[in-house]
Amino acid sequence: MTWRSVVISRPAKLKRDHYSLAIEQERTACVPFEDIAVIVLNHREITLTHPVLSACGEYGISLFATGETHHPSGVFIPFLPHSRATRWLRLQLDLPRPVAKQTWAAVIRKKIGNQAAVLNMTGRDGADRLDSYVRRVRSGDADNIEGQAAFFYFTQLFGKDFRRDHERFINAALDYGYAVLRGTIARGLVAHGLMPSIGLFHASEQNAFNLADDVIEPFRPLVDLFVYRMAPQPDDELHPEDKAALVSLLNIDVGMPRGKMSALAAIEQTIESLARIYDGGSESLLELPTVIGLEQHRLEC
Repeated sequence: MTWRSVVISRPAKLKRDHYSLAIEQERTACVPFEDIAVIVLNHREITLTHPVLSACGEYGISLFATGETHHPSGVFIPFLPHSRATRWLRLQLDLPRPVAKQTWAAVIRKKIGNQAAVLNMTGRDGADRLDSYVRRVRSGDADNIEGQAAFFYFTQLFGKDFRRDHERFINAALDYGYAVLRGTIARGLVAHGLMPSIGLFHASEQNAFNLADDVIEPFRPLVDLFVYRMAPQPDDELHPEDKAALVSLLNIDVGMPRGKMSALAAIEQTIESLARIYDGGSESLLELPTVIGLEQHRLEC
């Protein structure tokens, strides 16, 4: 079972040591590949061998590279041959539009419901208004209730002067957390034979992750809650420990129809349920996360 997130923020050389990732620094640490879900390379002086990339493909590991701002700028997604990849592509392309619109509406209702839960958990006002938005979402969200809810929600959570395009610690942290979730979701889509570029709602020809941008929506409030609880740095910069904490969000518990589980496991179940819809099932089969707090998932021995 994959559950570890490996964040490397100091000079290192990565090698494959049989079935483990060997991280050579002052000392060498080894982590079994089968335990790893995500690797984040967060330093310019990190080198890695081709066998490491090969292992990431074999074990279904997402490998993130960061840029000048230390935000994820690229992701290696394991594109393992799927036994029925062509079939899934046809199913995605042939999904009836009414089903796609109803599925998107379900995603947006859950997203706004989670935003309301975040306001309740943080003691901020406005949860009742967001609940009313949930009831107003119709097929395809033609009235853009999502956008109306988002504007209200962010100003309630972070203050009336908050804007998503401002350069400040909060936005940097939000963007980092969202990027990690997005890449992890894209990895899951590919592993299930789905094409990330073909979305339910998002349809940009310049976006290779349209479907990932659909699936991420109800998971976003988990990042919002975590960032709200973070202590902003005086220099408004994300420090290595902040980034490592944001990557660890994948191990936070969320509620799912089948019970409480880590966000990483919930992503897998959401994608599995989405695949059932593409395979002819009803949008009622979609399994989406409920934000329940920030408790780290505990592995049962």
